Amino acid sequence: MILDRRAELGEFLRSRRARIDPDELGLPHSGRRRVPGLRREELARLAGVSVDHYVRLEQGRTLHFSESVLDAVARALRLDPVERDHLHRLARPFAPADPGRAQRVRPGLRRLLQAVGDVPAYVIGRDADVLAWNDLAAALLTDFGALDPGQRNMARLVLLDEGIRRLYVDWPAKVRDVAGFLRLDAARHPSDPRSRALIDELRAASPEFRAAWAEHGLKEKTHGTYEYRHPVVGRLTLGFEALRLPDDPDQALVAHTVEEGSPSETALRLLATWTYQSAPAR
Repeated sequence: MILDRRAELGEFLRSRRARIDPDELGLPHSGRRRVPGLRREELARLAGVSVDHYVRLEQGRTLHFSESVLDAVARALRLDPVERDHLHRLARPFAPADPGRAQRVRPGLRRLLQAVGDVPAYVIGRDADVLAWNDLAAALLTDFGALDPGQRNMARLVLLDEGIRRLYVDWPAKVRDVAGFLRLDAARHPSDPRSRALIDELRAASPEFRAAWAEHGLKEKTHGTYEYRHPVVGRLTLGFEALRLPDDPDQALVAHTVEEGSPSETALRLLATWTYQSAPAR
C-alpha cells in the first residue's frame, strides 16, 4: 500500500483549518459552527480564491494547482515553512522514486562516525532506519549491532521497545516527533510501500502513535534537545544536530551535543568511560 496523497492532502488542510480561531480574524458570527476553525468558504475568501477552487484542492480532485494558489492558501492557513513545503509536495505532481533502492553509507562517513567518538552519533535514513552508528550512540540508545538489520529503526524502537520508552523522560513528545518525521518522509516518497507498511504497523501496535498520527503534525529533523533517563549514568540532557548529506538528502548524520560544564557533560563522560571499559578487546 502506498500513500494516498489525495486523502492525505484533504486531512492535512482540514486539520489546519480547524486550528484557526475565527474570532482572532474578526470574522462575523454567521450561525452555529458544527466544526472548529474556519469554514471552507471563509478560508477561500482569505486566500483570494473561489470556493469551488479551494474545495477541489481539499477534496484532491486534481493535483495540478498553481504555486501561487498554494502559496495563498498557505498564507491564509498561517502555515510555517515546513508545513508550506508539505502542502506543495502533496498538491503537486511528483516523480516516483525507486522503492527497492538500498541505502548505503559511504566508508568515509563511517570513518567520520568513529572519529567523533566522544559524542553519540549515527546516520539515519529513510523511514528512520539507523544505517550506521558509533559506540557511544549504541551505549546511549541501544546496541544496534545486536539487532537484526530490519529492527534497526528508530521509529519502531521508540514505539515498541520498552527500554527505549523508559529512556526518554518525555516519551509522549518523542512519539509526536516520530510521527512528524514519518509523515514528512512518507510525503517525500509516496510510492514507497515500505513507508506505508511501517506506518500501518505502528498505528496498529501503538495507540499513542495512532493518536499522534491523527494530529497531522510535521517535524523536520534538524536540531533539538531531548532529556534521557539512562540506566547507567542517570539523567542527562543532550542536544542534537542533524546534517543532511548534499548528495543523498535521504541520509542525515545525527550528532549529539552537550552543554559545557553541565552535569550532563559529566554524565556523558562517564558513559564514554563505561563504554570503552565494557568494549571487548580488539
